[in-house]
Amino acid sequence: MCSAQWTHLANLTRTVHLEPMTFDVLDAVMVIESQTHSNPWQRRQFDDCLNHGHHARVLLADGVLSGYFVAMMGYEEVHLLTLAVTPDHQRRGHARTMLKALAAWSIEQNARSLWLELRVSNARAMHVYQAAGFQKIALRRNYYPTPDGLCEDAQVMCLTLGVCPT
Repeated sequence: MCSAQWTHLANLTRTVHLEPMTFDVLDAVMVIESQTHSNPWQRRQFDDCLNHGHHARVLLADGVLSGYFVAMMGYEEVHLLTLAVTPDHQRRGHARTMLKALAAWSIEQNARSLWLELRVSNARAMHVYQAAGFQKIALRRNYYPTPDGLCEDAQVMCLTLGVCPT
């Protein structure tokens, strides 16, 4: 067997799963947050989300905290507040795994749509979200602060969920 085939087989045996985000893992979450966002959340924002019972999960890949997301339930919709994968675990399908899990949870909550905003400059994330079925809906002008004190537009995206009327 060539090395590429061995690498493929090794990748098949890796374990990836989601667990609830707890206060105990916030130090590790904050490291990823600072590595992946130009204007990272403060710890108090994660504390507030956990205290308010938002849907927050961490992704463990082979036992290593490699990503996370936080989402908030609204009336028949869920809003993805943040999602990140540590740089050394990107391009392995982890964001897609988290989005699928979030969509499944959202459907269980009878949500009809899943919403998010992202920086218009974040082409990589835009590609991930579009590949997951999100559609561009609108722009929020001057939504995100930038390190140089200016503001950047946010792309609003929506995923329509297959919920049967009740």
